[in-house]
Amino acid sequence: MEDMLFYDRMQFAFTITFHYLFPQLTMGLSLMIVFFKWKFLRTKLEKYNDAAKFWMKIFALNFAMGVVTGIPMEFQFGTNWAKFSELTGGIIGQTLAMEGMFSFFLESSFLGLFLFGEKKLGHKLHFLTGFLVFLGSWASGFLIIATHSWMQNPVGYEILANGKFVLNNFSALFSNPWLWPSYLHNQAASLVTSSFVVSGIGALYLLNKKHLEFGKLFLKTGVIFGVVASILVAFPTGDLAAKNVVKYQPITFAAMEGIFETEKGGSEIVLIGQPNMLEKKLDNKIAVPNILSFLTYQEWNAEIKGLNEFDEKNYPTNIPGLYYAYHIMVGLGTIFIALMLASIVQLFRKKLYDTKWILWSLLFIIPFPYIANTTGWYTAELGRQPWLVYNLLRTSAGASPTVSSGNTLFTLLGFIGLYLLLGMLFLILVGKIINKGPQTTR
Repeated sequence: MEDMLFYDRMQFAFTITFHYLFPQLTMGLSLMIVFFKWKFLRTKLEKYNDAAKFWMKIFALNFAMGVVTGIPMEFQFGTNWAKFSELTGGIIGQTLAMEGMFSFFLESSFLGLFLFGEKKLGHKLHFLTGFLVFLGSWASGFLIIATHSWMQNPVGYEILANGKFVLNNFSALFSNPWLWPSYLHNQAASLVTSSFVVSGIGALYLLNKKHLEFGKLFLKTGVIFGVVASILVAFPTGDLAAKNVVKYQPITFAAMEGIFETEKGGSEIVLIGQPNMLEKKLDNKIAVPNILSFLTYQEWNAEIKGLNEFDEKNYPTNIPGLYYAYHIMVGLGTIFIALMLASIVQLFRKKLYDTKWILWSLLFIIPFPYIANTTGWYTAELGRQPWLVYNLLRTSAGASPTVSSGNTLFTLLGFIGLYLLLGMLFLILVGKIINKGPQTTR
Protein backbone atom coordinates (compact mmCIF):
# COMPACT_ATOMS: atom_id res chain seq x y z
CA MET A 1 0.00 0.00 0.00
CA GLU A 2 2.83 2.41 0.85
CA ASP A 3 4.60 1.70 -2.45
CA MET A 4 1.38 2.25 -4.36
CA LEU A 5 0.73 5.56 -2.61
CA PHE A 6 4.34 6.67 -3.16
CA TYR A 7 4.20 6.06 -6.91
CA ASP A 8 0.75 7.65 -7.19
CA ARG A 9 2.11 10.78 -5.55
CA MET A 10 5.31 10.74 -7.59
CA GLN A 11 3.43 10.47 -10.87
CA PHE A 12 1.08 13.31 -10.07
CA ALA A 13 3.95 15.42 -8.72
CA PHE A 14 5.98 14.90 -11.90
CA THR A 15 3.12 15.58 -14.32
CA ILE A 16 1.86 18.67 -12.51
CA THR A 17 5.38 20.07 -12.05
CA PHE A 18 6.08 19.77 -15.76
CA HIS A 19 2.63 21.11 -16.66
CA TYR A 20 2.94 24.21 -14.50
CA LEU A 21 6.10 25.31 -16.29
CA PHE A 22 3.79 26.61 -19.03
CA PRO A 23 0.76 28.31 -17.37
CA GLN A 24 3.04 30.26 -15.03
CA LEU A 25 4.43 32.03 -18.09
CA THR A 26 1.19 32.42 -20.06
CA MET A 27 -0.78 34.02 -17.22
CA GLY A 28 1.73 36.80 -16.69
CA LEU A 29 2.65 37.10 -20.37
CA SER A 30 -0.99 37.60 -21.39
CA LEU A 31 -1.09 40.81 -19.34
CA MET A 32 2.13 42.07 -20.90
CA ILE A 33 0.82 41.32 -24.40
CA VAL A 34 -2.30 43.36 -23.64
CA PHE A 35 0.00 46.16 -22.46
CA PHE A 36 2.00 46.11 -25.72
CA LYS A 37 -1.17 46.19 -27.81
CA TRP A 38 -2.63 49.00 -25.69
CA LYS A 39 0.57 51.01 -26.13
CA PHE A 40 0.27 50.56 -29.87
CA LEU A 41 -3.30 51.91 -29.86
CA ARG A 42 -2.15 54.89 -27.79
CA THR A 43 1.05 55.75 -29.65
CA LYS A 44 0.54 54.22 -33.13
CA LEU A 45 4.16 53.02 -32.95
CA GLU A 46 4.42 49.75 -34.84
CA LYS A 47 7.10 48.37 -32.53
CA TYR A 48 4.50 47.82 -29.82
CA ASN A 49 2.22 45.90 -32.17
CA ASP A 50 5.14 43.82 -33.42
CA ALA A 51 6.12 43.10 -29.81
CA ALA A 52 2.58 41.94 -28.98
CA LYS A 53 2.51 39.56 -31.94
CA PHE A 54 6.00 38.25 -31.18
CA TRP A 55 5.16 37.35 -27.60
CA MET A 56 1.79 35.91 -28.59
CA LYS A 57 3.65 33.32 -30.69
CA ILE A 58 5.57 32.24 -27.61
CA PHE A 59 2.33 32.38 -25.61
CA ALA A 60 0.66 30.07 -28.14
CA LEU A 61 3.44 27.48 -27.88
CA ASN A 62 3.25 27.57 -24.08
CA PHE A 63 -0.53 27.32 -24.23
CA ALA A 64 -0.36 24.28 -26.51
CA MET A 65 2.14 22.58 -24.21
CA GLY A 66 -0.02 23.41 -21.21
CA VAL A 67 -3.02 21.74 -22.85
CA VAL A 68 -1.07 18.63 -23.86
CA THR A 69 0.46 18.18 -20.39
CA GLY A 70 -2.72 19.15 -18.52
CA ILE A 71 -4.94 16.43 -19.96
CA PRO A 72 -3.08 13.50 -18.31
CA MET A 73 -3.60 15.10 -14.90
CA GLU A 74 -7.35 15.05 -15.40
CA PHE A 75 -7.20 11.34 -16.18
CA GLN A 76 -5.20 10.69 -13.03
CA PHE A 77 -8.18 11.79 -10.96
CA GLY A 78 -9.92 8.70 -12.31
CA THR A 79 -6.97 6.31 -12.32
CA ASN A 80 -4.61 7.01 -9.41
CA TRP A 81 -7.04 9.01 -7.25
CA ALA A 82 -10.43 7.41 -7.94
CA LYS A 83 -11.46 7.30 -4.28
CA PHE A 84 -10.66 11.00 -3.86
CA SER A 85 -12.70 11.81 -6.97
CA GLU A 86 -15.59 9.66 -5.77
CA LEU A 87 -15.71 11.32 -2.36
CA THR A 88 -15.06 14.96 -3.32
CA GLY A 89 -16.16 15.11 -6.97
CA GLY A 90 -19.41 16.83 -6.02
CA ILE A 91 -17.34 19.85 -4.95
CA ILE A 92 -14.07 20.00 -6.86
CA GLY A 93 -15.77 18.75 -10.02
CA GLN A 94 -17.74 21.99 -10.24
CA THR A 95 -14.77 24.37 -10.27
CA LEU A 96 -12.72 22.10 -12.53
CA ALA A 97 -15.61 21.81 -14.99
CA MET A 98 -16.07 25.59 -14.96
CA GLU A 99 -12.37 26.03 -15.70
CA GLY A 100 -12.60 23.72 -18.70
CA MET A 101 -15.92 24.95 -20.09
CA PHE A 102 -15.53 28.70 -19.57
CA SER A 103 -11.90 29.74 -19.11
CA PHE A 104 -10.21 27.26 -21.42
CA PHE A 105 -12.61 27.81 -24.31
CA LEU A 106 -12.50 31.58 -23.87
CA GLU A 107 -8.71 31.56 -23.92
CA SER A 108 -8.30 29.13 -26.82
CA SER A 109 -10.99 30.68 -29.05
CA PHE A 110 -9.68 34.22 -28.87
CA LEU A 111 -6.06 33.09 -29.05
CA GLY A 112 -6.78 31.93 -32.60
CA LEU A 113 -8.42 35.23 -33.47
CA PHE A 114 -5.47 37.19 -32.09
CA LEU A 115 -2.94 35.11 -34.01
CA PHE A 116 -4.71 35.11 -37.37
CA GLY A 117 -7.43 37.74 -37.37
CA GLU A 118 -5.71 41.13 -37.14
CA LYS A 119 -6.35 42.20 -40.73
CA LYS A 120 -9.99 41.14 -40.62
CA LEU A 121 -10.75 42.53 -37.18
CA GLY A 122 -8.88 45.82 -37.16
CA HIS A 123 -6.66 46.96 -34.32
CA LYS A 124 -9.33 47.74 -31.71
CA LEU A 125 -11.06 44.37 -32.03
CA HIS A 126 -7.64 42.76 -32.20
CA PHE A 127 -6.85 44.36 -28.85
CA LEU A 128 -10.16 43.02 -27.51
CA THR A 129 -9.24 39.46 -28.50
CA GLY A 130 -5.92 39.85 -26.67
CA PHE A 131 -7.75 41.15 -23.61
CA LEU A 132 -10.13 38.16 -23.68
CA VAL A 133 -7.16 35.78 -23.89
CA PHE A 134 -5.80 37.49 -20.78
CA LEU A 135 -9.20 37.27 -19.08
CA GLY A 136 -9.53 33.57 -19.88
CA SER A 137 -6.00 32.88 -18.67
CA TRP A 138 -6.51 34.60 -15.33
CA ALA A 139 -10.00 33.13 -14.87
CA SER A 140 -8.51 29.68 -15.43
CA GLY A 141 -5.97 30.31 -12.68
CA PHE A 142 -8.71 31.57 -10.37
CA LEU A 143 -10.88 28.47 -10.76
CA ILE A 144 -7.96 26.08 -10.33
CA ILE A 145 -6.86 27.88 -7.18
CA ALA A 146 -10.46 27.91 -5.91
CA THR A 147 -10.29 24.11 -6.13
CA HIS A 148 -6.90 24.04 -4.42
CA SER A 149 -8.07 26.46 -1.71
CA TRP A 150 -11.00 24.21 -0.84
CA MET A 151 -8.56 21.33 -0.34
CA GLN A 152 -6.42 23.54 1.90
CA ASN A 153 -9.32 25.07 3.83
CA PRO A 154 -12.60 23.22 3.17
CA VAL A 155 -15.71 25.41 3.40
CA GLY A 156 -19.40 25.23 2.42
CA TYR A 157 -19.66 21.43 2.57
CA GLU A 158 -21.37 18.62 4.38
CA ILE A 159 -20.46 14.94 4.55
CA LEU A 160 -23.15 12.37 3.75
CA ALA A 161 -23.59 9.05 5.51
CA ASN A 162 -21.71 7.31 2.69
CA GLY A 163 -18.67 9.57 3.25
CA LYS A 164 -19.17 11.73 0.17
CA PHE A 165 -18.65 15.49 0.34
CA VAL A 166 -21.42 17.65 -1.08
CA LEU A 167 -21.60 21.40 -1.49
CA ASN A 168 -24.25 23.18 0.55
CA ASN A 169 -23.05 26.73 -0.11
CA PHE A 170 -21.79 27.45 -3.62
CA SER A 171 -20.75 31.03 -2.85
CA ALA A 172 -18.50 29.78 -0.02
CA LEU A 173 -16.13 28.34 -2.64
CA PHE A 174 -15.40 31.86 -3.88
CA SER A 175 -15.44 33.62 -0.51
CA ASN A 176 -13.03 31.11 1.02
CA PRO A 177 -10.54 33.17 3.09
CA TRP A 178 -7.74 31.00 1.67
CA LEU A 179 -8.61 31.81 -1.95
CA TRP A 180 -7.86 35.46 -2.66
CA PRO A 181 -4.43 35.71 -0.97
CA SER A 182 -3.37 32.48 -2.71
CA TYR A 183 -4.72 33.61 -6.08
CA LEU A 184 -3.13 37.06 -5.98
CA HIS A 185 0.16 35.57 -4.76
CA ASN A 186 0.11 33.05 -7.59
CA GLN A 187 -0.70 35.63 -10.26
CA ALA A 188 2.00 37.98 -9.03
CA ALA A 189 4.45 35.07 -9.12
CA SER A 190 3.46 34.22 -12.70
CA LEU A 191 4.02 37.86 -13.62
CA VAL A 192 7.50 37.59 -12.09
CA THR A 193 8.24 34.67 -14.40
CA SER A 194 7.01 36.49 -17.51
CA SER A 195 8.82 39.70 -16.52
CA PHE A 196 12.14 37.91 -16.15
CA VAL A 197 11.64 36.05 -19.43
CA VAL A 198 10.78 39.26 -21.32
CA SER A 199 13.62 41.26 -19.76
CA GLY A 200 16.03 38.33 -20.18
CA ILE A 201 15.30 38.04 -23.91
CA GLY A 202 15.72 41.81 -24.18
CA ALA A 203 19.10 41.50 -22.46
CA LEU A 204 20.04 38.69 -24.89
CA TYR A 205 19.31 40.90 -27.89
CA LEU A 206 21.37 43.76 -26.46
CA LEU A 207 24.32 41.53 -25.58
CA ASN A 208 24.24 40.01 -29.08
CA LYS A 209 23.71 43.44 -30.67
CA LYS A 210 20.71 42.25 -32.70
CA HIS A 211 17.10 43.49 -32.73
CA LEU A 212 18.33 46.38 -30.60
CA GLU A 213 15.09 48.38 -30.70
CA PHE A 214 13.11 45.42 -29.40
CA GLY A 215 15.86 44.49 -26.96
CA LYS A 216 15.53 47.87 -25.28
CA LEU A 217 11.72 47.69 -25.35
CA PHE A 218 11.61 44.19 -23.83
CA LEU A 219 14.22 45.05 -21.22
CA LYS A 220 12.49 48.23 -20.12
CA THR A 221 9.03 46.67 -20.05
CA GLY A 222 10.21 43.53 -18.25
CA VAL A 223 12.05 45.50 -15.59
CA ILE A 224 9.09 47.81 -14.88
CA PHE A 225 6.64 44.90 -14.61
CA GLY A 226 9.22 42.84 -12.75
CA VAL A 227 9.98 45.28 -9.95
CA VAL A 228 6.27 45.70 -9.20
CA ALA A 229 5.52 41.97 -9.39
CA SER A 230 8.57 40.96 -7.32
CA ILE A 231 7.53 43.27 -4.50
CA LEU A 232 3.87 42.21 -4.69
CA VAL A 233 4.85 38.56 -4.37
CA ALA A 234 6.48 39.33 -1.02
CA PHE A 235 4.07 41.97 0.25
CA PRO A 236 1.15 42.05 0.60
CA THR A 237 0.26 38.78 -1.18
CA GLY A 238 2.98 36.56 0.31
CA ASP A 239 2.45 38.04 3.75
CA LEU A 240 -1.31 37.40 3.60
CA ALA A 241 -0.79 33.84 2.34
CA ALA A 242 1.65 33.11 5.17
CA LYS A 243 -0.77 34.50 7.76
CA ASN A 244 -3.44 32.16 6.40
CA VAL A 245 -1.09 29.25 7.04
CA VAL A 246 -0.51 30.48 10.61
CA LYS A 247 -4.26 30.75 11.20
CA TYR A 248 -5.59 27.62 9.48
CA GLN A 249 -2.56 25.28 9.38
CA PRO A 250 -0.30 26.19 12.32
CA ILE A 251 1.47 22.81 12.22
CA THR A 252 2.43 23.50 8.60
CA PHE A 253 3.80 26.92 9.51
CA ALA A 254 5.95 25.44 12.27
CA ALA A 255 7.40 22.91 9.80
CA MET A 256 7.98 25.55 7.11
CA GLU A 257 9.95 27.71 9.52
CA GLY A 258 11.73 24.82 11.24
CA ILE A 259 10.21 25.54 14.67
CA PHE A 260 10.45 22.28 16.62
CA GLU A 261 9.92 23.75 20.08
CA THR A 262 7.64 26.61 21.08
CA GLU A 263 9.82 29.59 21.92
CA LYS A 264 8.83 31.83 24.81
CA GLY A 265 9.37 35.55 24.42
CA GLY A 266 9.28 35.65 20.63
CA SER A 267 10.35 33.48 17.70
CA GLU A 268 13.49 33.93 15.66
CA ILE A 269 13.55 33.83 11.86
CA VAL A 270 15.97 31.25 10.49
CA LEU A 271 18.00 32.35 7.48
CA ILE A 272 19.98 29.12 7.11
CA GLY A 273 19.63 25.77 8.84
CA GLN A 274 19.20 22.05 8.25
CA PRO A 275 16.31 20.09 9.81
CA ASN A 276 17.53 17.24 12.03
CA MET A 277 14.53 14.94 12.32
CA LEU A 278 16.25 12.52 14.71
CA GLU A 279 16.93 15.16 17.35
CA LYS A 280 14.05 17.43 16.26
CA LYS A 281 16.10 20.57 15.85
CA LEU A 282 17.79 22.72 13.22
CA ASP A 283 21.51 22.15 12.73
CA ASN A 284 23.98 24.94 11.91
CA LYS A 285 21.32 27.59 11.94
CA ILE A 286 21.79 31.30 11.41
CA ALA A 287 18.82 33.19 12.86
CA VAL A 288 17.67 36.68 13.79
CA PRO A 289 15.82 36.88 17.16
CA ASN A 290 12.14 37.88 17.38
CA ILE A 291 11.77 38.82 13.70
CA LEU A 292 9.38 35.97 12.87
CA SER A 293 7.04 36.97 15.70
CA PHE A 294 6.97 40.55 14.44
CA LEU A 295 6.37 39.57 10.82
CA THR A 296 3.60 37.18 11.81
CA TYR A 297 1.76 39.08 14.55
CA GLN A 298 3.39 42.56 14.50
CA GLU A 299 4.49 41.89 18.08
CA TRP A 300 8.14 41.28 18.96
CA ASN A 301 7.37 38.80 21.76
CA ALA A 302 4.41 36.95 20.22
CA GLU A 303 4.49 33.19 20.71
CA ILE A 304 4.45 30.88 17.67
CA LYS A 305 3.63 27.23 18.31
CA GLY A 306 6.31 24.67 17.56
CA LEU A 307 5.86 21.13 16.28
CA ASN A 308 6.04 19.85 19.88
CA GLU A 309 2.54 21.28 20.42
CA PHE A 310 0.93 18.92 17.87
CA ASP A 311 0.23 15.22 17.47
CA GLU A 312 3.12 13.66 15.56
CA LYS A 313 0.76 11.60 13.37
CA ASN A 314 -0.44 14.90 11.82
CA TYR A 315 3.05 16.21 11.05
CA PRO A 316 3.68 17.02 7.37
CA THR A 317 5.02 13.80 5.87
CA ASN A 318 8.20 15.41 4.51
CA ILE A 319 9.28 18.17 6.88
CA PRO A 320 12.79 18.64 5.38
CA GLY A 321 11.31 18.87 1.86
CA LEU A 322 8.74 21.40 3.03
CA TYR A 323 11.35 23.44 4.91
CA TYR A 324 13.78 23.59 1.99
CA ALA A 325 11.07 24.29 -0.61
CA TYR A 326 9.80 27.23 1.42
CA HIS A 327 13.25 28.68 2.05
CA ILE A 328 14.33 28.31 -1.59
CA MET A 329 11.19 30.18 -2.64
CA VAL A 330 11.78 32.99 -0.13
CA GLY A 331 15.49 33.21 -0.88
CA LEU A 332 14.98 33.44 -4.63
CA GLY A 333 12.20 35.99 -4.15
CA THR A 334 14.60 38.19 -2.19
CA ILE A 335 17.18 37.95 -4.98
CA PHE A 336 14.53 38.87 -7.57
CA ILE A 337 13.59 42.02 -5.67
CA ALA A 338 17.24 43.06 -5.31
CA LEU A 339 18.03 42.50 -9.00
CA MET A 340 14.91 44.29 -10.23
CA LEU A 341 15.52 47.25 -7.90
CA ALA A 342 19.09 47.54 -9.21
CA SER A 343 17.75 47.35 -12.77
CA ILE A 344 15.10 50.02 -12.23
CA VAL A 345 17.69 52.35 -10.69
CA GLN A 346 19.89 51.95 -13.76
CA LEU A 347 16.87 52.46 -16.00
CA PHE A 348 16.10 55.81 -14.37
CA ARG A 349 19.77 56.73 -14.63
CA LYS A 350 19.58 55.87 -18.36
CA LYS A 351 22.43 53.39 -17.95
CA LEU A 352 20.53 50.10 -17.95
CA TYR A 353 21.19 49.19 -21.58
CA ASP A 354 24.96 49.48 -21.06
CA THR A 355 25.25 47.86 -17.62
CA LYS A 356 26.68 44.49 -18.64
CA TRP A 357 26.50 42.79 -15.25
CA ILE A 358 22.75 43.45 -15.04
CA LEU A 359 22.20 42.27 -18.62
CA TRP A 360 24.07 39.03 -17.96
CA SER A 361 22.27 38.59 -14.62
CA LEU A 362 18.84 39.01 -16.23
CA LEU A 363 19.78 36.54 -18.95
CA PHE A 364 21.09 33.79 -16.69
CA ILE A 365 18.38 34.19 -14.04
CA ILE A 366 15.58 33.24 -16.47
CA PRO A 367 15.22 29.65 -15.11
CA PHE A 368 15.07 30.72 -11.47
CA PRO A 369 11.53 32.18 -11.36
CA TYR A 370 10.39 28.78 -12.63
CA ILE A 371 12.23 27.18 -9.72
CA ALA A 372 10.72 29.68 -7.26
CA ASN A 373 7.19 29.05 -8.57
CA THR A 374 7.69 25.30 -8.40
CA THR A 375 9.03 25.36 -4.84
CA GLY A 376 6.14 27.66 -3.92
CA TRP A 377 3.66 25.02 -5.08
CA TYR A 378 5.68 22.32 -3.31
CA THR A 379 5.41 24.36 -0.13
CA ALA A 380 1.62 24.43 -0.44
CA GLU A 381 1.30 20.75 -1.34
CA LEU A 382 3.86 19.32 1.08
CA GLY A 383 2.44 21.54 3.79
CA ARG A 384 -1.05 20.06 3.41
CA GLN A 385 0.17 16.47 3.76
CA PRO A 386 -0.79 13.99 5.14
CA TRP A 387 -4.19 15.29 4.01
CA LEU A 388 -5.83 15.56 0.60
CA VAL A 389 -8.62 17.63 2.15
CA TYR A 390 -7.13 19.29 5.19
CA ASN A 391 -8.14 17.62 8.46
CA LEU A 392 -10.90 15.66 6.68
CA LEU A 393 -9.50 13.21 4.13
CA ARG A 394 -6.06 11.65 4.36
CA THR A 395 -3.97 11.12 1.25
CA SER A 396 -3.85 7.39 1.90
CA ALA A 397 -7.67 7.26 1.82
CA GLY A 398 -7.91 8.97 -1.59
CA ALA A 399 -5.74 6.66 -3.69
CA SER A 400 -7.21 4.10 -6.07
CA PRO A 401 -7.18 0.70 -4.32
CA THR A 402 -7.11 -1.35 -7.53
CA VAL A 403 -4.17 0.28 -9.38
CA SER A 404 -0.90 -1.49 -8.63
CA SER A 405 2.37 0.26 -7.92
CA GLY A 406 3.92 -1.49 -10.94
CA ASN A 407 1.31 -0.03 -13.29
CA THR A 408 1.85 3.45 -11.89
CA LEU A 409 5.63 3.19 -12.09
CA PHE A 410 5.44 1.96 -15.70
CA THR A 411 3.27 4.89 -16.78
CA LEU A 412 5.43 7.32 -14.79
CA LEU A 413 8.48 6.18 -16.78
CA GLY A 414 6.45 6.64 -19.95
CA PHE A 415 5.52 10.18 -18.96
CA ILE A 416 9.15 11.00 -18.18
CA GLY A 417 10.29 9.84 -21.61
CA LEU A 418 7.44 11.53 -23.49
CA TYR A 419 7.75 14.81 -21.62
CA LEU A 420 11.51 14.85 -22.20
CA LEU A 421 10.86 14.72 -25.95
CA LEU A 422 8.12 17.34 -25.72
CA GLY A 423 10.35 19.61 -23.66
CA MET A 424 13.18 19.37 -26.17
CA LEU A 425 10.80 20.11 -29.05
CA PHE A 426 9.37 23.08 -27.17
CA LEU A 427 12.81 24.56 -26.49
CA ILE A 428 13.82 24.15 -30.14
CA LEU A 429 10.67 25.90 -31.39
CA VAL A 430 10.90 28.74 -28.87
CA GLY A 431 14.60 29.12 -29.63
CA LYS A 432 13.83 29.53 -33.32
CA ILE A 433 11.24 32.24 -32.60
CA ILE A 434 13.63 34.12 -30.32
CA ASN A 435 16.53 33.81 -32.76
CA LYS A 436 14.38 35.09 -35.62
CA GLY A 437 13.14 37.98 -33.50
CA PRO A 438 10.03 40.13 -33.89
CA GLN A 439 8.85 40.51 -37.48
CA THR A 440 8.41 44.17 -38.28
CA THR A 441 5.64 45.47 -40.51
CA ARG A 442 7.59 48.52 -41.56
